[in-house]
Amino acid sequence: VIPPPVIHIESYSEDSISFSLKMTTNIKVSGYVVNIYWTFDTHRQEKRTLVIEGEKSIQKVANLTAHTPYEISAWAKTELGDSPLSFVHVVTSGTRPAAPSLKAKAINQTAVECSWTGPRNVVYGIFYATSFLELYRSPHNTSTSSHNITVLVQRDEQYLFLV
Repeated sequence: VIPPPVIHIESYSEDSISFSLKMTTNIKVSGYVVNIYWTFDTHRQEKRTLVIEGEKSIQKVANLTAHTPYEISAWAKTELGDSPLSFVHVVTSGTRPAAPSLKAKAINQTAVECSWTGPRNVVYGIFYATSFLELYRSPHNTSTSSHNITVLVQRDEQYLFLV
């Protein structure tokens, strides 16, 4: 039986998490697959996937959000097959940034000007869809470090926007 890998949180800060991966077995490990999950605005679960080569590994994941819960799951790729999943949870330190204040204004039938307030030198994600279900499951999205963007949409549709 292949055991799940051990995920150990080495450290965390406002915008990063460092963790180690190891196996408690003599089975040859060729690498790991790691998923980092977090929830955006209670509507959208985000995921980042890392494919890591080698038997032992210490990883640092950066560009995270302060005071946000993250779930890290991992499995090992071994000579006998894939291991079961293992999970850890961690909340980054600091104070979570205030939600931006979004204004969306139609420029014409197919363009919407979105602008918002918020801190500088960060990356904003803009999510939009024609229904709450689509906004949750598979929204259109783009990102920018500025405080406004023009989004192209389909004519004769109503859209919901999140930033």
